[in-house]
Amino acid sequence: MTHAGRSSRFAVLLGLAMLGPLSLHGQGSPERRDRDERRSTRGEISAGDLRLRLRAFAHDSMGGRATGREGHVLATQYLADELRRLGLTPAGDSGSYFQHIPMVWRRFGPDGALTVNGRRFTLGTDFAALVSRNGSLRSPDAGDAIFGGELGDTASQITAAQAAGRVVVLRPSSRRLQLGPRSFAIEVGSRFADAAAVVVPVWSELSWSAREGFLQPVILRRPEVEAVLANGERSRLPAPPLPPTLLVSAEVVEAMLGNRSASPGADGARVTLDLRFTETPAVARNVVATLPGRDPALRETYVAVLSHTDHEAPRSRAVDHDSLRAMLGLRRALSERFQGRDRRAATEFAELRVDVDSLRAIRPTRADSIMNGADDNGSGSMAALEIAEAFAGAAERPRRSLLFVWHAAEELGLVGANWYTEHPTVPRDSIVGAFNLDMVGRGHDGDIARGGPEYLQVIGARRLSREFGGILDDANAARRNPFRFDLRFDEPGHPLALWCRSDHAMYARYGIPVAFLTTGLHADYHQVTDEAQYIDYRKLSAVASLVRDAVRVLADREARPRIDRPRPDPQGRCRQ
Repeated sequence: MTHAGRSSRFAVLLGLAMLGPLSLHGQGSPERRDRDERRSTRGEISAGDLRLRLRAFAHDSMGGRATGREGHVLATQYLADELRRLGLTPAGDSGSYFQHIPMVWRRFGPDGALTVNGRRFTLGTDFAALVSRNGSLRSPDAGDAIFGGELGDTASQITAAQAAGRVVVLRPSSRRLQLGPRSFAIEVGSRFADAAAVVVPVWSELSWSAREGFLQPVILRRPEVEAVLANGERSRLPAPPLPPTLLVSAEVVEAMLGNRSASPGADGARVTLDLRFTETPAVARNVVATLPGRDPALRETYVAVLSHTDHEAPRSRAVDHDSLRAMLGLRRALSERFQGRDRRAATEFAELRVDVDSLRAIRPTRADSIMNGADDNGSGSMAALEIAEAFAGAAERPRRSLLFVWHAAEELGLVGANWYTEHPTVPRDSIVGAFNLDMVGRGHDGDIARGGPEYLQVIGARRLSREFGGILDDANAARRNPFRFDLRFDEPGHPLALWCRSDHAMYARYGIPVAFLTTGLHADYHQVTDEAQYIDYRKLSAVASLVRDAVRVLADREARPRIDRPRPDPQGRCRQ
């Protein structure tokens, strides 16, 4: 699931746990892992098979499975090898299981610099630069700084006219600090597209790879788009060039504005930019397979099972795994008890320091920098693979065909799902419904309020077709131990906006009924502590079994679900 933001206060607390250079936290000996990988999975969905698969898929050796990196290549190859073993039909490019996404790495050169009134600041030491995801960047020579207001609070910000040609310095929001490239791109594109640059002083709180690599994937460069259009396919041209976004230190902001950051619109110093970058190809690929149906009359229609394979690159600095997890757990409990506003929370945080001291007395520090993504979304990826294996080995195949898509680059803004739905390898209108699995391995009462073994969030199942939602309800009711569906996060306008934050949204925009199943966000979400050892494998097996049952019902029905709700605009903005 895409990350919506991080707390600035919490980022400071994380900084206290930083340990130093990159180091890895293992998940079992190599000998144990080798023995596990030599075992064969069985045809039926089981907790044991899921544990076996996920221990390999979310292992430290995968490095977090960030799109474009070696670990993601290894992870997608594992899926392709398994699909081949199970006998599913390749449905990617050129008869393969892979659908390649045209992406490149853009790396800023080490000689890049920023100069403020003659004082030089260095790329990688004083600031980082984000590259627009849409493949274009406008890099001006200079501009005068201006204080633009608070990031994310348009009421406090200067106007677009005031920002034109200026270096706009934004103050991080006290409520929610948005560090994701996609969030910055939205902020820049919606309000400051004509600015010379946008500057945010968050350098001290960066713990992701922007400091070291300055790598951002870029999709849909103009040559690829022109080739797509020449083939008569629908696509969208890249947006106009955007100004660069700089993540800078407090010293840089002091040089730009001095003490003039109290009032939006305050003028600052002259800023000169020198940003140069190179492009190199990146391996980015969806994994796609089908299982042909048995009924010749329905075989050309599909029920889709969706998930995403990617997570994040290793942190630039390691943390103490056990101390961090204790802190995260208490933070979650405090958030539920006090909603982050009660001063009594400060006392609880003081007690946490005692807990951390106790942990270090029990065992040595365990340095961890790998963003394993066991729940996000190793759980959904392996559940989809178990479902594929169950159908491949079934005595009777469904009447309709099944489509399995493991998307890349979900964490970068649903890029893989966007690419697949705009360049589908089966006719898009032939997909009668889809089930998206994203973070389906947790959800107990220690993870979320009112959680438990039967807890499951369902989002979007009736947004396009009430009949489709009824299929999922009926499959659940037929279970010996039905799930307790939590529908709160499907409410229009819900602040977490989960409807728009996973791959199903790309399918729903084309009128395909979808159900997004998740066991919910938890304290380990987008942290190094999201590891396979914390997954509830019995529950993960139960979720996979529920989806298998719903897929079977939909695939065997004579008629496709009737669309009885308004279809969204495929090119419009997703709305919760």
